[in-house]
Amino acid sequence: METITENMLNVTLLEPRQKHPTIFARFDELEEGESLTIHNDHDPKPLYYQLLGERGNIFIWEYLEEGPQWWKIRITKRITGEQEETLGEIAVKDLRKAEVFKKYGLDFCCGGKKTVKEACAEKGIDVTKVEKELQQADKNPAARPLPYNDWSLDFLADYIVNTHHSYVRKTLPDIKAYALKVAQVHGAQHPELIPIQQLVEEVNKELSEHLVKEEEILFPFIKELIRAKDRSQSPRAVQFGSVQNPIDMMEAEHESAGKCMEEIRALSNNYALPEDACASYSLLFKMLNDFEEDLHIHVHLENNILFPKAIALEKHLNP
Repeated sequence: METITENMLNVTLLEPRQKHPTIFARFDELEEGESLTIHNDHDPKPLYYQLLGERGNIFIWEYLEEGPQWWKIRITKRITGEQEETLGEIAVKDLRKAEVFKKYGLDFCCGGKKTVKEACAEKGIDVTKVEKELQQADKNPAARPLPYNDWSLDFLADYIVNTHHSYVRKTLPDIKAYALKVAQVHGAQHPELIPIQQLVEEVNKELSEHLVKEEEILFPFIKELIRAKDRSQSPRAVQFGSVQNPIDMMEAEHESAGKCMEEIRALSNNYALPEDACASYSLLFKMLNDFEEDLHIHVHLENNILFPKAIALEKHLNP
């Protein structure tokens, strides 16, 4: 019986031993950019991993229908040279998808240079579920997110200072005070509060120095690059050489602060409150959760938008 119609393969009409070999053969016949849609009576997730293992990351897997009776999946062969987007690049294009990354604990800011497959493999997460939710996010009604990627670099730098740097300076002293207070009162019953308080101190020290370096050294130089471009001039020579050098330092400090916040989340079991939690305990965990949310966006704007554009601008001015 013919099982191929308009590049669709009805897998249910094949004998079990013929299913995967037939799908592989049909996939291999595809030209770059072409797709094969398979129709099945169960989720063919094992096929995804077999195809990835035997053919490599040369395909896009998209669920068109997901049960309960039928599954329909479109498999598209990637075009040679077409790079899979990283977490950071995906978040830059659509910040709604960052919510999917946060749900699964995938770092799109400090770890934004990894692909979805790489990040999921590191954490042992089912990549098909993550990719499916990312595709679903495309269908969700779009809010009106701020157009960060369209802003000039000087405007974006000022926004980061006025919004995120200001938030850090306003919030961290309170978090420090509550972390110390709660550790002193509840530390005997909940020993994890002691390292949490120490990690808060570490984040405070790291970011307090970090903000000053960005505001007094890196961001002014980025603005100077913009002025040089506007005047068709070469930027002045600076002690640190290329803008890449302070950016490397800032990214390393972002990663250090991000790891501290990850440890705090792990120690607190995702900020789960015990039955004997007082109001200060509850407020501390709420503030830590909010602070981490803000830090993700803060670092995303720098690592994935401001810094790459500054590096590209410098290269344009000094070809």
